[in-house]
Amino acid sequence: MKLTPDQIRFFQLNCPFPAMFAGFGSGKSQTLLIRALVDKFFVAPNSDIAIYNPTHELARLNLVPRFIELLEGMPCKFNYNKVNNIITINGYGQILFRTMENPARIVAYEVWRSYVDELDTLPQIKAEEVWFKIIGRNRQVVKSGAPNRIYTFSTPEGYRFCYDRWKLGKNKKDYQFIVAKTKNNPHLPKSYIEEMERTYPKALLAAYLNGEFVNLSANTVYYAFDRQNYTRKIIKPNKTERLLIGMDFNVGHMAAIVHVKRDNVFYAVDEFYDLLDTPDMIDAIRNKYPRNPCLAYPDASGGARKTVDASKSDIVLLKREGFRIKAKLKNPYVKDRIAAANLAFENKLRYYVDIEACPEYTQALEQLPYDKNGNPDKTTGKDHITDAGTYLIAYEMPIKMKLKRLAHKRTWK
Repeated sequence: MKLTPDQIRFFQLNCPFPAMFAGFGSGKSQTLLIRALVDKFFVAPNSDIAIYNPTHELARLNLVPRFIELLEGMPCKFNYNKVNNIITINGYGQILFRTMENPARIVAYEVWRSYVDELDTLPQIKAEEVWFKIIGRNRQVVKSGAPNRIYTFSTPEGYRFCYDRWKLGKNKKDYQFIVAKTKNNPHLPKSYIEEMERTYPKALLAAYLNGEFVNLSANTVYYAFDRQNYTRKIIKPNKTERLLIGMDFNVGHMAAIVHVKRDNVFYAVDEFYDLLDTPDMIDAIRNKYPRNPCLAYPDASGGARKTVDASKSDIVLLKREGFRIKAKLKNPYVKDRIAAANLAFENKLRYYVDIEACPEYTQALEQLPYDKNGNPDKTTGKDHITDAGTYLIAYEMPIKMKLKRLAHKRTWK
């Protein structure tokens, strides 16, 4: 195996809790694979190890198939139990794939070593709970006498659990880490970093390209919005112009941002907020725009969560009133929606806000802060109207990394 310089530095760490904090495409997932296979086949055969992912879906789509692909090229027999998410290798023990979605379910098994993927994506309090649960499972003793270890691999997501534990923590002897940069992976396509720079706002690139801990929550959530760049008064829609309406469903705080699209540019031209429920919001929009065709970009969970009638979903109500719907099966990750919005504000090419027609939306974009866990602060009440507006941005101008899946193809020759 030909490792990158960053992977070599990681393999040289000798402590109970080694960590690799890395940019996208730097090879951290492949490092996890290599480290786990080396441990299992050469350090302690017949041991059991656990691999933790933020969600079951990430394990199913990423690490599980990549482990199986590697094992298929090795002289060993194995079986994958899809129900229990366990790979059993004849003569070499088991690989248990577990998620960090519910810390209470990290129970009733023990392993020799653990490998934790993207720990920093969890809220800080949850990450701490997961961490101590994993430590509790990491107690299997092996014949070789090799020590128990927990390896962590993550892209930094601000000043969260990983920053506190590895960067600020007093126990530097046990908590050692290396930082891996995207540019140090020679196996990436040449255009990968250029694509990253086009895709993400500047504030995220230090973390997502260089693996650095940066304060992503020091400013407001939508830090790139500046009303000085949005002072133009936009021509109002005519009676038959199609309206593009971002919507957020919250009982008593229903919100909608009305947009028009002209020459491939989106303009926020009106706002509705603090309405009682979905019928109330529909009535308000139809009373003001009775003849305009409406295309809604709703909170995707509106297909299941009800605000008025237990037998009718919010999206069904919209369809019955003639609204066309543009929504994925589930909402994008909050951080991806925020990044898409900041990139749109930063580029100042495809999205404008009429600050006179949308004063509440403007103020919320300027003032919505982060909470102590690094999430948009829902206690301020300013998240409803910003969610409504940015659902449209996330759908029409999403964060896309066309080359992202190519990054893990091979990190050795």
